[in-house]
Amino acid sequence: MGDFSIQISSRLISQLLEGNSQQKRKQKKAKPKVSPKPKSESKKTLHDSEAKLPVQPPFFLPTLQQPPQTAAYAELEAIRSVLKESEKVLEKLEKQEKNMGHEVTERAMDLRDKEFKIPSPKPMPCSLENDVWMKCYKENVDDPLKCGGFARSFADCARRVRQQASSVHN
Repeated sequence: MGDFSIQISSRLISQLLEGNSQQKRKQKKAKPKVSPKPKSESKKTLHDSEAKLPVQPPFFLPTLQQPPQTAAYAELEAIRSVLKESEKVLEKLEKQEKNMGHEVTERAMDLRDKEFKIPSPKPMPCSLENDVWMKCYKENVDDPLKCGGFARSFADCARRVRQQASSVHN
């Protein structure tokens, strides 16, 4: 693009200043003039319009009907009271839901613990007598007759356990 320059002369500045002041003066002169109406006509129109409107006292209310504002206020209060009651019911339901959630969680944990709990092993009956006669036989390999008393006590214990088990099942 080519270079260019702008020259502002004092004449241009004075023209701009005079143009602004003339525009302001023209705007003031451009206001429309309103012709004043005779006062008697305006009073006459005012009196004519007043004569047409029915005159009622501002606080006249029928005795059987509520004013619209009071009825609306009463309805609004009824809605607010229903809303408060609904909020109370909602809070109660939320508390019940929370309690039921805790209860269900506890029951589920109990069931899981019972289902997956490894049962404690029952002690084997006559295990002491068994251990004693086995030890005796290991120590007396050459003379097993020395352990005959221990073997009989183990056999007696085993017989008692079988009799108890059969009486429980019958």
